[in-house]
Amino acid sequence: MEPTMSFFSGFQPSDLLYLAEAAWRTVLISVLSISIGTFLGAIFGWMMYEGKWAAALTLGPVLDVFRSVPLIIQLVLFYNFAPMIGLNLDPFLSGVVILSIYCASLVANVARGGMEAVGQPMRRAARSLGMSYWQDLRYVVLPIGGRAVFPSWVGVALGVMKDSALVSVLGYVELLKASQILITRTQEPLLILTIAGAFYFALSYPISRYAATLEKRWAS
Repeated sequence: MEPTMSFFSGFQPSDLLYLAEAAWRTVLISVLSISIGTFLGAIFGWMMYEGKWAAALTLGPVLDVFRSVPLIIQLVLFYNFAPMIGLNLDPFLSGVVILSIYCASLVANVARGGMEAVGQPMRRAARSLGMSYWQDLRYVVLPIGGRAVFPSWVGVALGVMKDSALVSVLGYVELLKASQILITRTQEPLLILTIAGAFYFALSYPISRYAATLEKRWAS
C-alpha cells in the first residue's frame, strides 16, 4: 500500500529564516515610504502653512482623500489602474508609492502644526537679526517646531510601518504575507503569529524607546 502524501509539515528552522527575510522586506518598504513621505509631507505642510486659504482649497482636499480612504482600497485601485496610464509597477513599487503618499498626507498636518508652534514674535526677532527667510526656517522653525511635533511624527512612522502589512494584498511577501503562507503549510497559526508579532515588536520597540530618550534629552 502506498504511503499517504501529506501537504502539511511542521514548523522548521528554515521557516524562521524565511520570516526574518520577510521582516527585512517590511523594514525596506517602511523605511523608503516613511523617508519619502516625511520629505513630501514637510513640503506639503510648509505649503499649507504659507499658502493659507489657497492651499486649504487646493492641496487640503487632496490630502484629505488619502487620509480618509482606507489604505487597502488605495493600494488595490492604484495597482490595478496604474497600467492604464503606462505605469507597470511591481507590488513593491506600488506599495512604496501609495504608502509614501499616505504618509505624506499625515505628516503634512504634523509639519504644519510644528510651524504654527513657533510664535510670530520669535520669527520676527530672527528676521530682525538679519536672518533670511530660509535661515529662519532652518535655524528657528525647524529646531523648535520639530521638537514640538516629534512624538506625533514617531506615531505616524510606527503606524505606516504596521500598515505596510496591507501591501500583502498586492502579492508582496512581507512579514504578514509570509506568516499567512507558513500558516497554510504548517497549520500552526498560534506559533507563527507569535513569532511574527515578536518581529513587529522588535522593529517597533527600539524606535519608540529611542524617541523617548531623545525627548528626555531635549527636555533637559
